Amino acid sequence: MSGHSKWAGIKHKKALIDAKRGKIFSKIIKEITIAVREGGADPEGNPRLRTAVDKSKSVNMPADNIKKAIQRGTGEIPGVRYEEITYEGYGPGGVAIMVEITTDNKNRVSSEIRKIFANHGGNLGENGCVNWMFSQKGYIAVSKNKVSEDKLMEVVLDAGAEDLKTDDESVFEIITLPKNFEKVKQVLKENKIEIDSSEITFLPQTYIKLTGKNAEQMMTLMEALEDHDDVQNVYANFDIPHEIIDAIEKGA
Repeated sequence: MSGHSKWAGIKHKKALIDAKRGKIFSKIIKEITIAVREGGADPEGNPRLRTAVDKSKSVNMPADNIKKAIQRGTGEIPGVRYEEITYEGYGPGGVAIMVEITTDNKNRVSSEIRKIFANHGGNLGENGCVNWMFSQKGYIAVSKNKVSEDKLMEVVLDAGAEDLKTDDESVFEIITLPKNFEKVKQVLKENKIEIDSSEITFLPQTYIKLTGKNAEQMMTLMEALEDHDDVQNVYANFDIPHEIIDAIEKGA
C-alpha cells in the first residue's frame, strides 16, 4: 500500500495548491452536479454528494459555488450536460490504470487521454482489460503522530472497518467497504482523531513495484492525467518506494 498512500498524500497537497488557482474547483463542481443529478440534492441521503461537498470544503471552496453546483444538478440553473466515462490501460512496467472522466465532449477527451498515455510510456486498452484487478473501497489516512495504533484499531474496527494497515512510515491506512466509509469517518470525528485524507477509491488486489526510469515515467504519467481538466480520478497498481517518489518530487 505504500505506493498508494504516498500518491494519495501528493494528490491531497496538490489539490490545495490547485484550489488557489481555481483548477480543482471545476472538477469538484462537475462531481457535485452529477452526484445531485443521480442521487438528489440532500447530502444526508446522497453519500456521493456528501463526499463531494466534504472535498469542496477541504479545499475552501466558497459556499456559493457549492450551492450553484447543486442547483445545476437539480436543473434550477441551466448548465452543461456532462457524461461519465472510464478509460482503462497500461502504464510503464505493465502497471494497470483506470481513469474516470467527466466531460461534455467524449471525442475530444478520448483523443487527449490516448495521447497522454502514449507520451508517457503507456497505452489505452479495451474496456474491462484491467478493472477486474481493482476493488472499490473506502480509504482513510491518519497520521501516526496523531493517535496510537491500539486506540485507532479499537475505534475503527468497532465501527466496521475492514482493515488497518500500518506498513506505511507516516500514516495508518484504514480500509472500509464503501457502505461503511461515512460511518468510520464519523466515529473518527467523534473520537477527535484528525483525518489526513479520505476517499472512495479503487484499490488494486496486487501491486507492481517500479524503480528507475519506469518509476519516473509512471509519476509523470499520473501527474499528466491528474492535471487534465476532465479527469476526476486515476487508479493504478504501482508501488514506488517512498525514497524514490521523494527524489522524483525534489527533482521535478
